[in-house]
Amino acid sequence: MHSRSSLFVNAQPGPIAAKLMAGAAACVLLSACVGNPFVDARVDPRSPIAAEVAKSVHADAAYPTFRGIPPAPKDVRPHRQYGQQAAQIEKEAKALEAATADSTWTLNNSEAFVAKARADAGPELPPVDPDSTEAFARDLKKRATPPPPPPR
Repeated sequence: MHSRSSLFVNAQPGPIAAKLMAGAAACVLLSACVGNPFVDARVDPRSPIAAEVAKSVHADAAYPTFRGIPPAPKDVRPHRQYGQQAAQIEKEAKALEAATADSTWTLNNSEAFVAKARADAGPELPPVDPDSTEAFARDLKKRATPPPPPPR
């Protein structure tokens, strides 16, 4: 006979057990950050950039500080003004569209233009006969001479 280990199948661990499990998981995740992987990092001397790396690395170089961060620029417009100017441009675009709506052209009813262009171009040529194209290609192949061999 099989008996259940708990009277309630969907029983959740208590709040203390959940906190302990979360703390243990945090410790496991943060344990990878304990060491410094760059302490023993070496450049492969066979690498094509090994000389460049050696020139650019200075062991006694000073670390950057927060004083090295430049101050915020003073001659930049405020963030709110960007939105106001964008709204102004949108408003002017709508006004321009409304002002030029009468002279806006379309491509509707262009059959007359097409007919005039075809008449100006001259009579339509009949489609090319594929047999004459093949005969032309064969004739060119017969007349073609290969280039002379390169001198040795």
